[in-house]
Amino acid sequence: MNLTARLKNLTAKADNQRGVALILVLWVFIFLFVVAFDFSASVREEASAAQRFSDETQGYYLALAGFERGVYDFLHQQTSVAPQTSGPQKSDLFDGSWREVNFGGGVFRVRLIDEGGKINLNRVNEDTLRRVFTNLGIDDTRRDILVDSIMDWRDPDDLHRTNGAENDYYATQSPAYTAKNGPLDSVEDLLWIRGMTPELYFGFEAANESAPGNAPRIALKDIFTVDSPIDRVNLRTASAEVIYAVMGIALGKSRDFVAERKKSSEKTLSDLLPLLGLGAGDPALQLFVFTNPSVVAVEAEGKLADSRTPRRVKGVVRLGGAQGYELLRWLDRDFPLPQS
Repeated sequence: MNLTARLKNLTAKADNQRGVALILVLWVFIFLFVVAFDFSASVREEASAAQRFSDETQGYYLALAGFERGVYDFLHQQTSVAPQTSGPQKSDLFDGSWREVNFGGGVFRVRLIDEGGKINLNRVNEDTLRRVFTNLGIDDTRRDILVDSIMDWRDPDDLHRTNGAENDYYATQSPAYTAKNGPLDSVEDLLWIRGMTPELYFGFEAANESAPGNAPRIALKDIFTVDSPIDRVNLRTASAEVIYAVMGIALGKSRDFVAERKKSSEKTLSDLLPLLGLGAGDPALQLFVFTNPSVVAVEAEGKLADSRTPRRVKGVVRLGGAQGYELLRWLDRDFPLPQS
């Protein structure tokens, strides 16, 4: 082989080696790029998670600040007007409207709902319960099942009413469970009772109010309670939906009543009754009282100004105790109630 041929052969081998080296370099570069990209994405994700946690934690404490503000307003409202009087009192504090306050680089919203303005599931009698379900337009068959099953759930025995349910019925469910045979611990207990459906509990169209599809929605979770200290409903703070359910009058008229009640703290019961078509001696008034709230649900929501992740807390408080109030119920699935 002459010198020229050898040089060409060596040149070809060198070119091949350079090509292999280039490919190896490219693969190494791609590998490093993938590793760097994955690491960068992981860092970004961890930073984002840390930021979300920080925002949610600050939002939680803003919500707690809102809760404390709600309790303060409740106590202040009660001390500003003597209880057990028939005179005027501001009721719009307890109408369920959210009040927003800028605080500490964020915002909290708070609302107060008088538990006495709802129907007490553990105190309501069978006739009133049947009337409520009838007024709400629940069909007779389901109404009778609901009424009897609620009464069976509450009573201490295992004898079921005609349309009710006891342990023998609940044992056939999946998973099986037993009747409480005692007072309901929460309104959510309704979901365990025969005849109850998520639609009824979370919201359904009110009866005979407007064309189908446009009727107002009423949720049983919003008209019932287990925390009311009274047997009847507080007309001073009851929502239009509760008044509609108890009395069976048009929901529009109930809302007019509530709107008029909000306009002035000088309104008394005798001023407001004509709006419901009632007189001072009307038998329907036996279902109501007109008094100051003593047990309220305080709901609060907090978030930073630039955050889209609010945190919510809810507590049910009752007047009394060394601090002026007692906490009956704390609804917070993520954090325990901070110790004072």
